[in-house]
Amino acid sequence: MSPRRRGSSGFRGIRARLSGRFYTEIRAGGFRLTLSTYNTPEAARAYDAAAWRFRRPRRDMNFPDVESLEEAEFLAPAPCLVDDEDRRRHRQVQRRIAIAEHDEQLMRQWRAQFPNDIDNTDAFFADLRAQHRSNRRHRRVIAEFEHDNPNTTWTENDPRWDNIWTETTSDDE
Repeated sequence: MSPRRRGSSGFRGIRARLSGRFYTEIRAGGFRLTLSTYNTPEAARAYDAAAWRFRRPRRDMNFPDVESLEEAEFLAPAPCLVDDEDRRRHRQVQRRIAIAEHDEQLMRQWRAQFPNDIDNTDAFFADLRAQHRSNRRHRRVIAEFEHDNPNTTWTENDPRWDNIWTETTSDDE
């Protein structure tokens, strides 16, 4: 049987990307495990550490002079393995980001095309805020009247006292 072919990087399990970075993966039990992407071809050390973990023979390693798993892990720390679930979650997040970016683009176009709608919406919410402020002031006036009036209809333990005072704080004065 012929020896296994090495990739464009000159190492097993390493592929050189066009960006100049090196992609590391190992196949085990019918699965392809992505180890990581590195800036140097020394990513082969990460491949060797994974090969040791999978109890591969030394002839399948890039550096057969490494004597143990501990030595391989010392030279290349344990990688963060990427599985199918990680890929699925990443695709889902990327789709959500693409949808949000598309929504923002459509909102920019809509604002440019219909500036009157923006003005009407702003005016509506300004009126709504003014109405809420007016209602709070009105409730506060009632509470102050009941508090100052000796003939109040409210009892001392009436829960309306707490509601009125907490709802009518002077945050808008």
